[in-house]
Amino acid sequence: MDVNLLLARRVRALRAERGLSLDALAERSGVSRSAISLIERGESSPTAAVLDRLATALGVALASLFDAAPDDAAPDAQPSPLSRAATQPVWTDPESGYTRRNLSASADSPLQLVEVRFPAGQRVAYDTGPRDVEIHQQVWVIEGAMELTVAGTTWRLETGDCLSMRVDAPIVFSNPGRRAARYLVALTTVPSARRRRPA
Repeated sequence: MDVNLLLARRVRALRAERGLSLDALAERSGVSRSAISLIERGESSPTAAVLDRLATALGVALASLFDAAPDDAAPDAQPSPLSRAATQPVWTDPESGYTRRNLSASADSPLQLVEVRFPAGQRVAYDTGPRDVEIHQQVWVIEGAMELTVAGTTWRLETGDCLSMRVDAPIVFSNPGRRAARYLVALTTVPSARRRRPA
């Protein structure tokens, strides 16, 4: 399936699941109503920053926007736990040219794996903020080097290095080198502390 259509179905399904109108999602995310409408019709190639704002407003990890929407399968069918390489969604950020491949299956799991190829000299900034869930992320560099700025602190990661962080503050991914970098992102989602507290 075309990745823009996959995004369209998923954003539309998550918005409906949360009972949000286009206007309400626009207000929460800071993304215009017309831009969200284009995304939901599969007529737009949103940037990574726009997708992150939508994911934050919907309370999910960015990687979740690439899961198959419920209407992609038979109504009573359970999502397969197997993710074949040939069917893994691959998406390229139109602004930076970085490519992400969602490795994980759509089966319900708190863990998601994403492979990223990040071009030399490029940078992507996420204005990430708190969500209704806690998202923990680890970035493991397979090839090349990356610089990650998390809540104002910059970390340089060489091949083999791994950085852990919570996804609740601004994060900047930058490749200052002369060759592309490749890294694995592992994300896990748990209910936030405020939702775990007894009523």
